Amino acid sequence: MTDSLTADQIEGFITDGFVRIEAAFSARTAEEARAILWRDTGCDPADRSTWRQPVVRLGHYGETPFREAAHAPKLRDAFDQLVGAGRWLQPQTLGSFPIRFPSPDDPGDTGWHVDVSFGTEHPDFLEWRANVTSRGRALLMLFLFSDTGEEDAPTRLRIGSHIDVARLLAPAGEDGMTLRQLVERDFGGGAGRAETVATGPAGTVYLCHPFLVHSAQPHRGIEPRFLAQPPLLPWEPLSLDRMDGGYSPVEIATRRAIGLA
Repeated sequence: MTDSLTADQIEGFITDGFVRIEAAFSARTAEEARAILWRDTGCDPADRSTWRQPVVRLGHYGETPFREAAHAPKLRDAFDQLVGAGRWLQPQTLGSFPIRFPSPDDPGDTGWHVDVSFGTEHPDFLEWRANVTSRGRALLMLFLFSDTGEEDAPTRLRIGSHIDVARLLAPAGEDGMTLRQLVERDFGGGAGRAETVATGPAGTVYLCHPFLVHSAQPHRGIEPRFLAQPPLLPWEPLSLDRMDGGYSPVEIATRRAIGLA
């Protein structure tokens, strides 16, 4: 294995809650994926009059360019470094694609949130849950399939907010809390934290701690933004009490937040 991340990047992930990986997959792979996505939007890339909605949501994709992105060697190495070798499941698809188009209209989905990971059988997504060991999710990932600048609806990230969420979840134990409860408690009070945005050329991937608070925003640019936001699923549950002390950076971040390290 060739390490994708430096020691400084790993420490930044622990403290800030995310790391940006440049050129995780190729621009050609991104272009081939966009062609498939354009087809399924029902919109014409050459006819802006067909871009009628601020956001079009598409489902899971497993065709060749999406597999190439998900299986990129640089990402596989980073997964090992952040989650632990043998502790994660190889993504077979890339989750949902919220494709954002330039629009003056409110897309209606720009609230701050964390990606809750269990209890998803409940019909009300605000009743879906997360717990301090992040049952069902090892990482939040943002795959940029188009060049994304400041005006192109980049995902907003609250730097260090995973610390607040971990502290909020810790007393709730295995059952955790619902998204509604997390929202009501302002995700542990991180509203004053500094923000950044997930920008970069196509092929950039942001790997985020599963508790990182983030939000969408309206598109004020020129060209549509293509992004996938899949989870990295765990092969084994994250643990905050390992007998051998072999904690991953995801686990270290949570342990530090709640005073175990």
